[in-house]
Amino acid sequence: MPFDKDKLKKKDEEKLEEMQREIDEHDESSEELADAEAATEVVEDVPEEKDELEELKEKLAEDEERYKRLQADFENFRRRTRQEKEELSALVVQNFITELLPMVDNFERAMAAEATDAAAFQQGVDMIFNQLMEVLKNRGLEKIETKDAKFDPNFHQAVMRVENPELEDDTIAMELQKGYMVKGKVIRPSMVQVVSN
Repeated sequence: MPFDKDKLKKKDEEKLEEMQREIDEHDESSEELADAEAATEVVEDVPEEKDELEELKEKLAEDEERYKRLQADFENFRRRTRQEKEELSALVVQNFITELLPMVDNFERAMAAEATDAAAFQQGVDMIFNQLMEVLKNRGLEKIETKDAKFDPNFHQAVMRVENPELEDDTIAMELQKGYMVKGKVIRPSMVQVVSN
C-alpha cells in the first residue's frame, strides 16, 4: 500500500497549527478576564459595569470549557496520530517481508539440493541475488557509482590515499565497499581509495 509520508506530516502540522491558534485565542481571553476581574472592585457600585463584568465572566466560562475540549481533542489527536504511524510502519515492514519471502523459499530449495553440481548451485545463488536486488531497487535502493568519479565526501568515505601518476588528485582509485542511497538519501557511503599524488 503506497503512502505519502510528507502529505501525512503536512496534514498533522496544519492540525497542530490550528489547535495552537485556538489555544492562543483562549490565552488572550483569559488575560481580558483577569483585567476585568481586577476592575471588579472598582465598578461594583455601577450597574452597567456589573452587567458587562457578568458578560465577561460568562464568556470566560465558555472559553474555559472550549479550551478544555480543545486540550482533550489535541491529546486524542496526538494519540491517534502516533497509533496511525505505528500501524503504517508495521504495514510497510509486513509488505517488505512479503516481497522477500520468495527469496527465502529459493534459499531453502538451494540448501536442500544435493551439492554435486557446483555450477547449478552458483547459478541459483546468482538468481536469488538478482531477485533480492530487484526488490530493493523497486523500494528505491540505488548504488553509488564510483567508477571514474571524483571523491565527494557526501557520497564517499576515503579510507586510504594512494599515489597514481596516471590519475588526477581526488580521483577514486578503487572501491573497497559499495555504497547505497535510498530515494536520493545516502544510507551508506562508498568506502574508497583516493588518489593523492
